[in-house]
Amino acid sequence: MMKKISLILIVLCFTFSVSAQTSRKPSPTREPKGAMSKKPDSVKRSLPKIASQKDFDQIARVYHQGTPYALPHAMFVIDRRFKNKIYYVNSQKYRFHKDFLLANYLVSRGADVYEPIYIRQDRRFIVGTIAWQKTVEKFTFELYEGDLANADLIKLAYDTINKTFFEEVAYKPNSIRQDDATANLGINRISADEIQKNQEYLALNTGKAVGRIHIIDKLDDTVEIGDNEILILKELPPSLPQVRGIIVAKPSTPLSHVNILAKGWGVPNIYIKDADKLLKNTILTGCRSTQS
Repeated sequence: MMKKISLILIVLCFTFSVSAQTSRKPSPTREPKGAMSKKPDSVKRSLPKIASQKDFDQIARVYHQGTPYALPHAMFVIDRRFKNKIYYVNSQKYRFHKDFLLANYLVSRGADVYEPIYIRQDRRFIVGTIAWQKTVEKFTFELYEGDLANADLIKLAYDTINKTFFEEVAYKPNSIRQDDATANLGINRISADEIQKNQEYLALNTGKAVGRIHIIDKLDDTVEIGDNEILILKELPPSLPQVRGIIVAKPSTPLSHVNILAKGWGVPNIYIKDADKLLKNTILTGCRSTQS
């Protein structure tokens, strides 16, 4: 295991090409080459329910289909103003929830869609993603890791989805806050650890980069991050400034906000179990030895 990790570190420190596309900003219309087909399977914008696997497949997108990183997933939007009406979004047609909301006149153009949707508890919309988790053979739904939805909102989403989906859908917490908020709800939950049980390494977004290694135990306002850095993160943050590469120490998935950022920037993003502990000395020692 240590040989494998040492090799990864050396590659990250020295052999990633400078042509890492790190100057490119995220775009809702840009995806890695081959990530998705250009033509949606269905012309429908959304479905009011998912009655079968065929329904799900027609609106789900799969990044890098046929590879170990494939993860079929589709966005959903619940409109609380209209009796908790749910939209299963054609995620081959729309890249982000914002795109769907704007295209269907559910929000006005130019309006703030972050604070009303992800922060406020009296929000009109609950938005998230449903995915097929191959390792546990189950469907799960999840919210953005920075979403501050309380227990009542998450329970509402759980009930609404399970009334309109052809199979049971478990809830997957994406943050300590979300995990704590739902601990006593009595709903079916699946953790990232269960999904990635015994998995020690996962290339979430492949790519090339060169940069300075920066190990971060806790990301807060006092931590300075340069755009020339490869970050090693003990915790999965809700957002990041643009960097050249990312290593996360806790289980993460292609649906995480950090990985969506990595895809937009065109930079490598990998999960290595306990990377902060395993690599703290190995990387720095290896980098110094190679440079001397």
